[in-house]
Amino acid sequence: MKGLRLYKKEKLCSTIAIEQLFGNSADTPTHGALAYPLRAVWRDNPTRHSDAPIAFLISVPKRRLRHAVDRVTMRRRIREAYRLHHQDFDLPQGCRIDLAFVYVGNGLTSYAAVEKAMLRLLADVAKSAAQ
Repeated sequence: MKGLRLYKKEKLCSTIAIEQLFGNSADTPTHGALAYPLRAVWRDNPTRHSDAPIAFLISVPKRRLRHAVDRVTMRRRIREAYRLHHQDFDLPQGCRIDLAFVYVGNGLTSYAAVEKAMLRLLADVAKSAAQ
């Protein structure tokens, strides 16, 4: 199971990068895709200092899941699906992408549904990066 670990350098922590990802930045356009119960938003960020090809974040809004226990459960399911499948697709050499997963479902969703949505979103990201 070597190589399935998530490292700190793969997490998107920069407030500037997050604002550029969700804001209207004229520098590089953002892309998005929806695969229920997840929505992905990504952009190319060649100026990021980390050598990881993808820096990601997970957002589970309080509006969707009112209880903190449920938000943590969904965050763990999304992170696990990403951890198991983020190395399954190839990105061009030197490509750096900032990626955000936003939970858009109502109520708790099974891991199988989250995994299926994650596979579709990662395929969309890889296809967009290849262009």
